[in-house]
Amino acid sequence: MLIDTLLMARPDQVRARARALAATGVDGLFAFEGPHDVFLPLTLAAETGLFLYSNIAVAFPRSPMHLAHTGWDLQALAPGGFALGLGTQVRAHIERRYGATWSQPAARMEEWIGAIRAVWDTWEHKVPLDFRGQHTRHTLMTPAFDPGPLTRGRPDLWLGALGPRMTALALSQADGWLIHPFTSDRHTSEITLPRISAGLATAGRDRTDVTLVGQAILACGIDADAQRAADEDARWLVGFYGSTPAYEPVLATEGRAALHPELRRLSREERWDEMAALVDDDLLDEVVVRGDPDQVARRLHARFAGHVDRLAIYAPGGIADEALAAVVSSLRALDGGARDATGEP
Repeated sequence: MLIDTLLMARPDQVRARARALAATGVDGLFAFEGPHDVFLPLTLAAETGLFLYSNIAVAFPRSPMHLAHTGWDLQALAPGGFALGLGTQVRAHIERRYGATWSQPAARMEEWIGAIRAVWDTWEHKVPLDFRGQHTRHTLMTPAFDPGPLTRGRPDLWLGALGPRMTALALSQADGWLIHPFTSDRHTSEITLPRISAGLATAGRDRTDVTLVGQAILACGIDADAQRAADEDARWLVGFYGSTPAYEPVLATEGRAALHPELRRLSREERWDEMAALVDDDLLDEVVVRGDPDQVARRLHARFAGHVDRLAIYAPGGIADEALAAVVSSLRALDGGARDATGEP
């Protein structure tokens, strides 16, 4: 099980931060659509030689052609390799934050995957570009805009998903599935893992056909003060996720479905601190992997070992490099010290 962590820093600090994270012993770095661009940090982090991926880049405000170029260039730039991780976001953000259009997210995402691959086929194999979908069409590629094949092969295309339709799409069409970090031990074992087996069987794919990336929200401190601060940041994030309808099933799995309408109401009123206050310690324990590095490593290993190829660590309040290195070291020990560069568990 390979171990990755979030790269998030101001643009002028990305290089130094990437080098510091590489020194903790992680195998890969990922960036997400937050306060900064998702792809620029990965470009700057390529010099570390680590595997890189977007986790996730919001697909629909971007043309498949833009995404194809970005994925192609990052694969060429990053010595450790790159995966283009895409996701849908939710309707309010697509329409009101990005000013883009929203419709049929699963159907549109399937077309985005097909269109990106059609562009890559043209660049790699020189087949004519002729992708005609309901939501996007790509039928022109002239030599001036064709970068040509990559010496190392095309990047993987991964999909972030939570619900059954998008999960089925990830398992049937994508090269990998970015399992959402808003989960719990029970939701992972009772919902996610059976869904993987069923989805692969329905698609007629083998387990080795798909890279599975398990993700977890961490609150890990090296002392009591750091733990309290990490817990509060994680509590805020759980409240935020819990207010979104797409993530309500995780609350339902834990017997907390009744909490969702109240969190949703408060989010509409932008009462963020009150949302966090509704996340009690029991719910925090169920959804967030908390504790010192050894405790965190043991729980991560129990949840994911033998089930996923990569583990993406996300600490919303940040995690001290010393603590991250200790988590990585403990996970390596629990995993028998193996580091498989192929991504196999």
